Amino acid sequence: MDFLTDLFIRPGITQTLLLLTLTIALGLFCSEKLKIKQFGLGVTWILFAGILISALGAQVDTKVAGFAKDFGLILFVYSIGLQVGPSFFSSLGQGGLRLNLLAASVVVLGCLCTVVLHFITGVDMATMVGVMSGAVTNTPSLGAAQQAFADLFGEANPTIATGYAVAYPLGVIGIILSIAAIRWIGRVSLKDEEQKLQETEQKTAQPVCVDIQLDNPRIMDITAQELKRLCPVEFVLSRVIHANGEDEIVDEQTRFGSGDTIRVLVLPEHLPTLELLGNAKEHKLRSNEDSQHLISRRIVVTKPEWNGKRIGNIDLRGKYHVTLTRVNRAGIDLLATPNLVLQLGDRIVVVGDKDDVQRVGDIFGNELKRLDVPNLLPIFLGIGLGIILGMLPLPIPGMSQQFKLGLAGGALIVALLIGRFGPYYRLVTFATTSANRMLREVGLALFLAAVGLGAGSTFIPTIMDGGYMWILYGFLITVVPLLLVGFVGYKLMHINYFTIAGMLSGSMTDPPALAYSSALSDNNDQASVAYATVYPLTMFLRVMAGQLMIILACS
Repeated sequence: MDFLTDLFIRPGITQTLLLLTLTIALGLFCSEKLKIKQFGLGVTWILFAGILISALGAQVDTKVAGFAKDFGLILFVYSIGLQVGPSFFSSLGQGGLRLNLLAASVVVLGCLCTVVLHFITGVDMATMVGVMSGAVTNTPSLGAAQQAFADLFGEANPTIATGYAVAYPLGVIGIILSIAAIRWIGRVSLKDEEQKLQETEQKTAQPVCVDIQLDNPRIMDITAQELKRLCPVEFVLSRVIHANGEDEIVDEQTRFGSGDTIRVLVLPEHLPTLELLGNAKEHKLRSNEDSQHLISRRIVVTKPEWNGKRIGNIDLRGKYHVTLTRVNRAGIDLLATPNLVLQLGDRIVVVGDKDDVQRVGDIFGNELKRLDVPNLLPIFLGIGLGIILGMLPLPIPGMSQQFKLGLAGGALIVALLIGRFGPYYRLVTFATTSANRMLREVGLALFLAAVGLGAGSTFIPTIMDGGYMWILYGFLITVVPLLLVGFVGYKLMHINYFTIAGMLSGSMTDPPALAYSSALSDNNDQASVAYATVYPLTMFLRVMAGQLMIILACS
């Protein structure tokens, strides 16, 4: 009996670790089994499992549980930042600016609703921030809010986690209901939206491959170098097929004659400019393409020494007699322009003689097994820098209280910066999708289990003492911003409904809502594209908003 008492009842390191693992196992079991038509709460069941075990009287070592919560939060947030870092800054460009502004409006309106409910109901701001985090289904926001409160008062506030747990289930449902309500009230016809999308869909940034038969007398008997100077747009010359049927790799001194056909990769919006050279016909992109003695092969960059190298500095044509035409990164084709920086894991398309292409493949690695080796240096280096940045006191103008980014905020910002700029400094940031997901899910599971075990003792008394009203407050925080921004985007800005659905799902960083939005159409992926466009900025704003509200209200 002493053995069982030490193992399950008496608080200590071993007992706390055991309860954490049992909590996670129970939560994951519930996430798999407790679903209605594939709809469920996912890993959030771990939080409820921890609340249940704690409510039954289980106690844990607060220091061990605190470490699990903080370290789990850092792993979770850092993994997200490292994954979305390469796309974070590009998502703020012109193409995604409008969607990101709408998503940011959802975040701001949610904060305003929270503040208004705080003054109307009298519920303290820390609790309302917890309700808001649950209403928008954003776990990093919960962690940042909890730490901000602990930094201010030196102790945890269990009602933050309670508010999150109470508001979360209806928050997931409320997001989906809001997307459906916009469709119903706005009398949206999915068939009409698909038709409009096909007619007005903007040209993507993916390059197209075209064969241009030269017939402009102004460009006859000029070199490729001179041709590039004449054209004011960026493009990549892959090869030239001469009038006599012979083809060759294009270098700067290649001369073009009447009847020659050049194969060019160019962004769609720049194609009209190149059509001035001659008759253009689209050529379907293929990774493996043979034409007489020239072949096209897709090669994976797996040697770390190429990470961070600019294509223009490699001189593949001069040294290896091949042409690098495009780079596929995270499923997106990019033009192989001289200023593009290679990253580990890139898939490059090389055109040239078979032996030359094989030699280039050996030089770049082209060994997928190399990518399975985890690169731990950027993970632990980044986490360490994130902790330092998160704990750095930052003055707030007009206030005596200093602001800290916190563990979540510091780790997220450093991860975004390393994910985006690490390759420029030869830092290998590549991680396979499965490796990143594993790190993220382990961190989230530890965080939710520790939070649940710490909040369970006060959960039921709080609910019985009027906390059930937090469900209504959370529902309002969920639906009001979504409906307002959704109708503005659809009715006033005339954005396609599928894009609106994906943007609203991304503004809540909610995967179940994305699954619902993606299922609205099997003919396009606009919902997924919009979700990915707004997700990085929204995640950053969610993490920062909760702790800022607590600092400003409680200091």
